[in-house]
Amino acid sequence: MNAPLPTPLFTPAWHAELELGYARLGDTTRPVLRRHQGPLRVQKHLYGEGPEVCQHIIVHPPAGIAGGDSLQISAQVADNAWAQLTSPGAAKWYRANCRASQHVQLQVAPGATLEWLPQETIVYSAAQAELSTQIELSGDAQLCYWDIIALGRPAAGERFNHGYLSAALDIRRDGQWLWHERQRIHGDDRLLDSPIGLDGYPVLATLIITGEIDSELLSACRALPCQGRGDLTQLPGLVVARCLSHEALHARAWLISLWQILRPALLGRAAVPPRIWNT
Repeated sequence: MNAPLPTPLFTPAWHAELELGYARLGDTTRPVLRRHQGPLRVQKHLYGEGPEVCQHIIVHPPAGIAGGDSLQISAQVADNAWAQLTSPGAAKWYRANCRASQHVQLQVAPGATLEWLPQETIVYSAAQAELSTQIELSGDAQLCYWDIIALGRPAAGERFNHGYLSAALDIRRDGQWLWHERQRIHGDDRLLDSPIGLDGYPVLATLIITGEIDSELLSACRALPCQGRGDLTQLPGLVVARCLSHEALHARAWLISLWQILRPALLGRAAVPPRIWNT
């Protein structure tokens, strides 16, 4: 006799998509495409520093990302447009018994600029987080990208003892690699405390901006105070900054101070922090 199959547990998961497009119309960057499915949205576009720069705040209405959730975000910035994308607060990846994922795909046309400046990502212990970002630059397109990742919840005394974080970042210009990176960190991995790894710091942050700076500006950036360990280097066509810190707020403050110096030097506009960063 065949035994009845057990009733599967109901485990709701969000499958969300957000597609954005920007174009330059006269002196103004306008959002020309905004398509969403599931709980991903952008708030009303803002012009906090004039019509040339269109700012959008990406919102994920659920409290965080749970096991089984899948987020896909894409943005295309057309010729000579300038888009700045940020978020209203930390993205929280909860503990789970299955993986959750986020895939970001960004395309920037000649003469265009994209700033991808989300607030921090908090990966709870026992989360199974898989993040991937692919960025395609064409011609003289400009990019300023950062990410801030906190492993566990240090303020709550939670160490990243279980689960894993898998992260991939690819940046190409006209099909040629500029940056290719893979990270995989398991809970309680020796890498968390190793001096050649995270050295006991639960927060890691990266800033990548296109262009090249002289030795004087490089020294000025390196002289900025960092509550943790931070440094930056000039690579062919990219300035790359790295930070290890005990708190996400400290890492974010250091990245912002670098952005305030590097944005006018490399992107040609004074740095005007989005108001959402102060809330």
